[in-house]
Amino acid sequence: MTRFSILSLIFIMCCSISAQDINLPAPNKTGGKPLMQALNERKSIRSYQDKELTSQQLSDLLWAANGFNRDDKRTAPTANNRQELELYVTTKNGVYFYDARNHLLKEVKKGDQRAQAGTQDFVARAALNLIFVSDMEKASSREYAYTNCGFVAQNVYLYCASEGLGSVVRGSFDKDKLSELLKLNSNQQVLLTQSVGYPD
Repeated sequence: MTRFSILSLIFIMCCSISAQDINLPAPNKTGGKPLMQALNERKSIRSYQDKELTSQQLSDLLWAANGFNRDDKRTAPTANNRQELELYVTTKNGVYFYDARNHLLKEVKKGDQRAQAGTQDFVARAALNLIFVSDMEKASSREYAYTNCGFVAQNVYLYCASEGLGSVVRGSFDKDKLSELLKLNSNQQVLLTQSVGYPD
């Protein structure tokens, strides 16, 4: 084997090892329960099985929450279309930023950090925790940022009701700890968290 071939092989292996992003499958935009049935079954769940979501479920959940359903618009509205709200995800495997434009997860930190996403015990068992982050420089106002956050959280609730998953919105978290974990800048603020998983 030539020196060039060996170096090429090492480079390919290193790239494979360092590949951190998760390419999500295309979201399934058909099916699910009828809206009125999902509304009827929407509820808060605080007890979860320690079981991961499938790649398809993760894809559908994130798209339903705050994905793009048109060229420049998302599934959840924002005041003046500022789109200041972004989602971060903690799973058993790591912490990720949801790149909605490209529909993929970008790794922020390796390892199981689910317990860092809240103060209640069940947070560490949920399949994932969503962390809602607003860029306050982009937001029309603080009040609108929180309002927009509510739209996304309700999208998550409805998707979970349709899919037979459990979810609960949580205000119990350490904002400073999460800001450090997510490597946020001074303009970004954690507004809310939401656990998602298979109910016990």
